[in-house]
Amino acid sequence: MNKIYQEVANCRETFIEMSYTFTQDKNEIEEAVQELMLYFLQMNPKILEDIYNKDGKKGIIRYGAVVLRRSYTSPRSPYYYKYKKYYTNLDLQASNITYDIKEINNDKNLYNIPNPEEYQQWQKLEQIDQALENVYWYDRNVFKLYYYEGNTLSGLAKKTGISRNSLFTTIDKVREYLKEVLDE
Repeated sequence: MNKIYQEVANCRETFIEMSYTFTQDKNEIEEAVQELMLYFLQMNPKILEDIYNKDGKKGIIRYGAVVLRRSYTSPRSPYYYKYKKYYTNLDLQASNITYDIKEINNDKNLYNIPNPEEYQQWQKLEQIDQALENVYWYDRNVFKLYYYEGNTLSGLAKKTGISRNSLFTTIDKVREYLKEVLDE
């Protein structure tokens, strides 16, 4: 097994070169390749051994290329959860806060000022509620159960006894209606 892990480590430069097709950020590439190395260490040794015995170093590179592509493109990859999701949320928070520097006793202090966009979001939610009043009661209640109470389609299907497909169709129909009404 040590021989196989050594081969994986020797492929590191190849994986770095492959990553440049997805991004040019060196830090992001280093993080993704490091996640790939951890992936190889944590995967089932029997599977890794079978890949190596069948195709050798080329098989490891192919398998690693698939994992790398998934890391960069899938929001369900471990890389996304560790790095991308956190920084995306952090960037959103930072962009939603405005700052003002006030001078008090010649000291410069940083104060958070509420963002007026928050009030616009509440107004949009009010518009959605008003538009829902014009929707058939069944459609409105299914939509509210799904979005307002945070139920999943499967959970909602179990609670109500209505098929998952029927619930999805209803929710999608209400969503389309809201898009039309609110875009006007």
